[in-house]
Amino acid sequence: MAAAFGPESEGELPYAKRLLSSLDQTMLLLADTAFDGNEFLDAVHQSGARFLVRSGARRVPTPAGHLGDGSYIARIGYGVLPVLLPVRVIEATVTVTLADGTVRTEQWRLITNLLDPVRFPAAELVDLYHRRWQAETTYFSIKATMLDGRVLRSRSTDGLDQEVYALLTAYQALIRASDDALTGRPEVPRERISFIVLLAAATNTVTAGHGIFPGTPIDLVGTIGHAALSDLLPAHRRQRVKARTRKNPTSKYGPNAGQHPQKAQNYTVHTTVAFFAHGLNSRSRR
Repeated sequence: MAAAFGPESEGELPYAKRLLSSLDQTMLLLADTAFDGNEFLDAVHQSGARFLVRSGARRVPTPAGHLGDGSYIARIGYGVLPVLLPVRVIEATVTVTLADGTVRTEQWRLITNLLDPVRFPAAELVDLYHRRWQAETTYFSIKATMLDGRVLRSRSTDGLDQEVYALLTAYQALIRASDDALTGRPEVPRERISFIVLLAAATNTVTAGHGIFPGTPIDLVGTIGHAALSDLLPAHRRQRVKARTRKNPTSKYGPNAGQHPQKAQNYTVHTTVAFFAHGLNSRSRR
């Protein structure tokens, strides 16, 4: 595990490069278009990790061979790399239909070093990329649930570093506790563990001092794990899009009223793998 953060003036990509040494052959990196640079993808590949990254319209890959699942092989580098990196390109039309009938269609182009279309079908990789948004759930858990809307209080760089690492450490400890809780329940998917329940159980356990004295029997599931297992989330959760219309007064971004639903809604997703012969449309700025 590793983390990189700092002033936003440096940008996301330089921070991501600091984490490359933490990658290995057991990992699959999911990333947005800001991380589709040739040198960065080659560095990820050299680490032994696999990547599935969304690419923008400015990239114009030349197909070196079309595959049976609709994807195609290409090479990236264009003189930047000593040896061009072979990749597989998956282009798809993604249609999102909201419960109120609103339909939004986008074009996706994904680049991956998972070259085998039999082991890794294009449609499955498109569905897998959709799970990248679980990172946003992590941020929400930290900012909205753990911090409860509060901002960091330190007024020095060292103090801010200390607070951020404390939050990340506490969050990871809770995630580890949820994994331990499932050691004897392999049929329960990790997504059914409620982070709110984890945090409340941990808070109550620490403040009450349960299970911290010498001689206490060791239980891998523990008080926190038992609390999480007794209050699981529903087995089948609906896909919902969150309403985003409020403008945070401290945010540098402009208001987005009218660009997102006024209330949370259920939605369905339909994807069609295709080859965009005339290139990829530029992404709309919402």
